[in-house]
Amino acid sequence: MPAKSKAQQKAAGAALSAKRGETKKSDLKGASREMVDSMSEKQLEEFAATKRKGKPEHVHH
Repeated sequence: MPAKSKAQQKAAGAALSAKRGETKKSDLKGASREMVDSMSEKQLEEFAATKRKGKPEHVHH
């Protein structure tokens, strides 16, 4: 499933980095901190690989 916004895509990238041990989990904030625990590495890869072109900065519910 692709990310719906640039912010979501960036958060997934940060969470993926922490899941792989490239950054500290304690350095994560907000959505990326939740994503690292609730999503698999494959799911995070899909979100992080989403093209940013044409995506809104944020999606409001």
